[in-house]
Amino acid sequence: MRGAKSAKWVTGAIVVALAATACGGGGGKVAGKGDVDPNGIYSVEVGEPEKLLQPADTMESNGSIVMSGLFAPLVDYDADGKLVMINAESVETKDSKTWTVKLKPGWTFHDGTKVTAESYVKAWNWGANINNKQGNASWFADIKGYEAVHPEAKDAKPTGDSLEGLKVVDENTFTIELANAVPYFSYKLGYQAFLPLPDSFFKDPAAAGEKPVGNGPYKFKSWEHKKQIELTRFDDYKGPNKAKNGGVVLKNYSTLETAYEDLKSGNVDVLRQVGPKDLPVYRADLGDRAVDQAYSAIQTLAIAYYADQWKTPKVVDPKVIQGLSMAIDRDTITKTVLQGTREPATGWVAKGVLGYTPNATGDVTKFDPAKAKALIAEGGGVPNNEIFIQFNSDGGHKEWVEAVCNSITQATGVKCTGDAKPDFQADLQARKTQQVKSIYRSGWVLDYPVNANFISDLFRTGAGGNQGGFSNPALDAKIAAADTAASLDESVKAYQAIEKDLVNYMPSIPLWYYKVNAGFSEKVSNVKYAQDGDPILEGVEVKK
Repeated sequence: MRGAKSAKWVTGAIVVALAATACGGGGGKVAGKGDVDPNGIYSVEVGEPEKLLQPADTMESNGSIVMSGLFAPLVDYDADGKLVMINAESVETKDSKTWTVKLKPGWTFHDGTKVTAESYVKAWNWGANINNKQGNASWFADIKGYEAVHPEAKDAKPTGDSLEGLKVVDENTFTIELANAVPYFSYKLGYQAFLPLPDSFFKDPAAAGEKPVGNGPYKFKSWEHKKQIELTRFDDYKGPNKAKNGGVVLKNYSTLETAYEDLKSGNVDVLRQVGPKDLPVYRADLGDRAVDQAYSAIQTLAIAYYADQWKTPKVVDPKVIQGLSMAIDRDTITKTVLQGTREPATGWVAKGVLGYTPNATGDVTKFDPAKAKALIAEGGGVPNNEIFIQFNSDGGHKEWVEAVCNSITQATGVKCTGDAKPDFQADLQARKTQQVKSIYRSGWVLDYPVNANFISDLFRTGAGGNQGGFSNPALDAKIAAADTAASLDESVKAYQAIEKDLVNYMPSIPLWYYKVNAGFSEKVSNVKYAQDGDPILEGVEVKK
């Protein structure tokens, strides 16, 4: 999810999912008797999307879950991380530099127009163009000619309006020439930045972002901002994951606690996450309808390196960040505040992806107050001896942020204060406008199951997910080398070495691996969650 993958920032819980991505786990047991209504409508707890619903500009989980219902990608992944063809019939290469994509014929958008090779090429050219200000634009940086449509220099104008590396061969075939070989490029094609767009989009992109027309299992019905989004089944959908229900209402909630109360009273059917307050009781409350499942996401504390605190009068020594990391008692916090629903992280790459390495951080994620104090002192101390941890209040983070702050203060004497933003939108805007005081909560869920997604897309200079402004030329060079390795295996190994080297840079502080701790109502069954932690919308069955 890269470029800035923008992958998806995790608001508190989760994101996208097609049937092929299902990794099983809890939540699938039928909760009661009753025939299934194939036209039944159900509801899911979400938050208000940050932006218009445009594939190249949606970078967070509230928007991504909507996009996952409206659009179908070229490829997806199975439970073992292997590629599964969705809209693509095949994606092939002989040298990892030039790729040929053949589409399955006969697909249409929701407006009845054909999904063609041109639908992809035109959408990617538009998404990459700097004039269109798309947050996921850097995802196209691998493609030859990106600099011409998206120059890096400040205030520079594009010298072209299309990516040189994209060529339409025929109605269902196009080729992608990359600037350099990228062994795992086919995995990236599952990310939503690479979705197709109908011709109607380009007539008025803003209007299309309010009423998106996709090629997925659901079509758009309505969007009442900060209230709900309604999707209805697209009966002409050609993909393998046809909806088993008539539609879904994505309901906005300002807090997870409110959503949980609504679940118990039958006012919402599927949750993406239970808040810390209800974690001690949700299994007893919901019984077989409680979900407890690992997925590929990680919670970290990202350093806002642009903040004066970390760069004035000199750039902060990584030892200071190492010390703050070792001042956090992850074991106790995950067992108490988070009720055993998270697992302490020992690296920057989440479990379940290719290249995951246990204990990649060495001692840096081990709780050791004495060493924490020593490292902070050796690094010159925390400027002003005070830090702030920014978080979104609608994501169930307040309790653990307070616990982390208490741990840091008790271990090192550094004053630590939670900096609450009212919702995920406000949190993201503060990051993008570089208003974060010192540190922000940063949850990241996989965009594709390769370790590069948790390193290149977060820590590479200019990457879309690099909202803390971290930049190091030496690390960039290592990432570039890993991206141009001769094979997927060699690339993965190179990224494993980079991950172990991150302790010398400390772009963020790993906290814990996510789990889906959620639930569903008695009205629905076959509720499953994908590797990215989102409920698989189209698989849910509604009882009569």
